[in-house]
Amino acid sequence: MVRIFAAVLATARTFSLLGIEVREVHVEVDVCSYGLQTFSLVGLPDAAVRESRERVRAAIANSGFDYPKHRVTANLAPADLPKAGPSFDLAIAAGLLAASKQLRPEQLDGVMLAGELALDGSIRRVPGAFAMAEQARELRVRAIVVPVPNGPEAALVQGLRVVPLERLEQLKRLGTDEEPAAPQPIQLSLNGAAPPGPDLSDLRGQPYLRDALEIAAAGGHSLLIIGPPGAGKSLAARRLPSILPPLTRSDAMEVLRVASACGLLGRGQLAVRRPFRAPHHTISTAGLVGGSSPPRPGEVTLAHRGVLFLDELGEFTREALEALRQPLEEGRVAITRARGAVELPCRFMLVAASNPCPCGRGEESGECECQPTSARRYRAKLSGALADRIDISVAVDRPSATEMGGRHGVDSATVRKRVVAARERQERRLGPGRCNADMDLVELRGAGQLSREARRTLARGHAQLGLSGRGYDRVLRVSRTIADLAGAERIEVEHVARAISLRRRGQE
Repeated sequence: MVRIFAAVLATARTFSLLGIEVREVHVEVDVCSYGLQTFSLVGLPDAAVRESRERVRAAIANSGFDYPKHRVTANLAPADLPKAGPSFDLAIAAGLLAASKQLRPEQLDGVMLAGELALDGSIRRVPGAFAMAEQARELRVRAIVVPVPNGPEAALVQGLRVVPLERLEQLKRLGTDEEPAAPQPIQLSLNGAAPPGPDLSDLRGQPYLRDALEIAAAGGHSLLIIGPPGAGKSLAARRLPSILPPLTRSDAMEVLRVASACGLLGRGQLAVRRPFRAPHHTISTAGLVGGSSPPRPGEVTLAHRGVLFLDELGEFTREALEALRQPLEEGRVAITRARGAVELPCRFMLVAASNPCPCGRGEESGECECQPTSARRYRAKLSGALADRIDISVAVDRPSATEMGGRHGVDSATVRKRVVAARERQERRLGPGRCNADMDLVELRGAGQLSREARRTLARGHAQLGLSGRGYDRVLRVSRTIADLAGAERIEVEHVARAISLRRRGQE
């Protein structure tokens, strides 16, 4: 005699967040009428996903549903994709309710679900809802179900029905007339008004530094500021966002995607501006460029399309600074682990500030108290390979009493107009959202139209400074930016001379 055991299988669809990328995951739930009452979860779940068994069990019981007293198996497919985080809770619960016939299977057809369950059945927000909604639209699903707090950011994706749920029992309303109304999307502000905050007019004196800030902002170039404490290095760097041009819509969507994946988006109105990140010098390499398992974005990705400010550069670890070489060169971070690889965007402006030595006075001042070996070790934190990737270097001194008590300098709004005009010239030449720092070698050769005397000046500067091939190209990029600020079609000798002086200044 053969005994037949009944088993019911249901499937729900959700997402796995890897860095800022999302992958589709099928939650297959099997409820068997034989065996001990157990709940097995398979498919490479991490600790947070494994613990969802207890959250799902309590949430179902506290939401008016019957938890099946059978053997339950939930498989997260594909099985070779690592699963991390609590966003699988809602899909696992929906699949379990469908398998136990407390939800109609057709209610889950063409629906993606993401959300964390509380023990009382309420649904908590999860990171990455905007990226998940974008992926759901590409998959042409019928709707995406998200927690109420995630609704406004998911609703930013046009052409997709978003269903916000506050509690688990609301799953019964899916596909009915009682289904919750779609949320209002976050109101984005992408106007060209200068962002609020510190103004460049607060910087007293320092004409070379002001000029360097404007050139760096106009071309998206990296900048190193060297000088004693109190010279205005940090003050100047923190005012750089006030002169940067507004984001294009495509760039703003990239910034939103990163912010969403890191759980940094809120409700209401959101002014999308270029990020400004200033990590402490004790940050680890993984915290700076990304890492962990599964891979998570680091500060370079959080600064995507914005500014990464490293204050007290000589206090950062050599390992962390050396990890910046690939991101500065390629605009991306490739993180490889045993179970897979992820690529994170990180096209940012690096602004670094450093004292000339540990005591800050500098050997040239005659007041330096540092031992020669400690001063050399301090300066060696910035390797030649990393310094070669920095476009502009500026040495500054403390402002005099006359400069401190003098009139305010040019304000940010005035400088920003010149920067925006220069960026518009670059976009006409290179395409929307691109600047001179983004040029590849072919574009650089096409845009770098030098006069005969400018070409001779560049050749002399190359010989005198002993520039590398990369250094030569970066001087040419900065020259192009200076010409754009001047409204010149061709790079003239004064543009090249200024770019060479900015390459040398700070290393004297």
